[in-house]
Amino acid sequence: MRLPTGVCAAIATAALAAAAPAVPHVSPRVFLDPNEIGKAPITSWPTFNGDYTGERYSTLTQIKPDNVNRLAQQWVYKITRVGAQRGAPVPMIKCTPLLVDGVLYITIPNHVWALDARTGNPLWHYGWVDHGGHLVGQRGVGIWKTTVYFLTPDNWLIALNANTGKELWRKNYADARKQYFSTSAPLVVKNHVIVGVGGDAMDMPGFLDSFDPVTGDLQWTWWSTPRKGDPALNTWPNESASDHGGGMTWMPGTYDPELNLLYWPTGNTNPVFAGQGRPGANLWTEAVVALDPETGKLKWYFQVSPHDTHDFDNTTAPILFDRVVDGKPHKLLAQAARNGFFVTLDRVTGKYLVVKPYVPLDWSSGLSSQGEPIPIPDKDPTVGGSINIVNASNWPAPAYNPKTGLVYVNSVEGKAIYYLTDDSAQPSGYGGTGDGIGHAQRVLQAIDPLTGNAVWKHVYPNLSNAPTTLGPSILTTASNLLITGDDQKNVIIYTADKGQVLWHHEIGANETGGVITYKLDGKQYILFGAGDSLYAWSLPQ
Repeated sequence: MRLPTGVCAAIATAALAAAAPAVPHVSPRVFLDPNEIGKAPITSWPTFNGDYTGERYSTLTQIKPDNVNRLAQQWVYKITRVGAQRGAPVPMIKCTPLLVDGVLYITIPNHVWALDARTGNPLWHYGWVDHGGHLVGQRGVGIWKTTVYFLTPDNWLIALNANTGKELWRKNYADARKQYFSTSAPLVVKNHVIVGVGGDAMDMPGFLDSFDPVTGDLQWTWWSTPRKGDPALNTWPNESASDHGGGMTWMPGTYDPELNLLYWPTGNTNPVFAGQGRPGANLWTEAVVALDPETGKLKWYFQVSPHDTHDFDNTTAPILFDRVVDGKPHKLLAQAARNGFFVTLDRVTGKYLVVKPYVPLDWSSGLSSQGEPIPIPDKDPTVGGSINIVNASNWPAPAYNPKTGLVYVNSVEGKAIYYLTDDSAQPSGYGGTGDGIGHAQRVLQAIDPLTGNAVWKHVYPNLSNAPTTLGPSILTTASNLLITGDDQKNVIIYTADKGQVLWHHEIGANETGGVITYKLDGKQYILFGAGDSLYAWSLPQ
C-alpha cells in the first residue's frame, strides 16, 4: 500500500493522507554498487553501521575540535502523524539513516521515507499496513543497486525502487501468528539480503534468512538453536526445548570480506527467566556466531552468556578491527555484551583474548576453559526475588576509533530484582520478571579492547535514574570527535582520546537513532534522529 507525501519546507512536517498514489519528486539517479558497501563511508552511509566493520568510524575531518562550537542546525524533518492504524503510536525514529547519492532513507515501523540529504525535503514515502506485528521499533533499510529493502513488523521483506518508492516485490518469511516480529535493518552482503527476526519470550526458535536481491528467492536459513542430529543439541535437555529456545537475531551483524565471514549476535534464551526446564548451555543463544554468507553454515561460535536466565540479549554489535598483538597482526572482534562482560575474540578462530567485566557484577564464578562466563546458580531468579545487574548495555550501537584504538560504549551500572513466576518443571514464556531497584548510573566508557580496561569514563548527571531500555548510539571520527547523547535530550560531542566535552545542545527529545556523518557539496553534515524528528547539523558557510 502506498501513501502520499508532499514537498515540505526545510523544517518539515510529514502528514500522511489515506488515499491517492504517491508522487515521486526525484528523477532516477540512486545506484549503490554492492562492492562499495564495505568501504569507508564519506559521501554515503550505505549500510547500518556505515561499513561492514561495525566501527561506526568516519574518516571525515572538516568538523573538528577547534571549530565544533560553530555547529549550526541546517534542517529538521519531523514526523507528526502516520495514519490511524491501531491507534497511531507516537513516531520514534530508532533507525540509522542510510545515504546514497544524496538521498537519505529513514524508517519507523510500517513506514519508509526518502529525503533530500541537503535540505531534508521529502522525495517519496512508502506505507505498509501490518497484521499483528509488534510496533516496538524499526532500525532502517538495506540498499543494493537501485533497490531498498525494508522489514515490516509482521515479517514481510519489501523491495522498493530506491528512486520512486514503488514496490517491486514482497516475501513473508515468518509467521506473526506465532509471535515472530521484525525490527531489524537488512544486511546486504554481495548478492545476499540477510534478515533476522524477533520474538521475545514466545518459545520459538530464532533464525537468519538470506534472500536473492533481485527475485526475493530464499537462499538459505540458519537456525540459532540446533536441529535434530546436531551435536550441539546436547546443550539442551531435549529437541523440544531447543525447538522452543529463542536466540532471536533482531539486530544486524557485521562482515569481513577478506575472510568471507558473517558475524551475528544472538538473543536471549527461552523461557527467559525460568531456566529449570532447559539445563545446559543452550547453544547458540546469547552468542556471537561466525557464518559462511554463501551457505549459512556455522564456522565458529562464542557463547557470551551460557544458560542465561536474566534476559541478557546478546545483540550488541560485534565490532571488527585489526591490531598487533605480541608483535603479530591479528584480526579481532570486540563486543560490550549486555551481561556486563567485554569480550575480544580472534575473529578467524573465535578464540578469546579478553573476557572481562566492564561494569560491577557478581553473577559469574569465573571463566570456562573456552573463556565463557560461568553463571552462579544462586543468582538465578527465585520466587522470593534474587538480585543481579540491570542490562549493562542495549541495542544502540557502540563504536571503535582506529586512531585511539578504543571501543566506546554507553553503559549502565545498577541492580535489579528478578522473580521466578513459573517454577514448574516445564515453564514457558517469560517465566519471571525483572525490575530495577535503587539508583542506576549511566556511564560512557572508552575501553581498550586488548585489556578490557576503561581508559576514560564520563559519568552522566543521571537526572532520570538511567533508563536502560533506550539510549544513544555512538559515532567517532578521524578528527578526534566522539558524538553521542545523554538521557536529558542533549547531543554531546567529546574528544575521542580523553573524553573532554567539547559541545552539547539540547533538542526536543532523547536521541534514539543512529548518528551518521557525510560530506556533500564540500560540506560535512552530522545527522541523528531524536523522538519523532531527524536533525542535520553542519558548519555555517
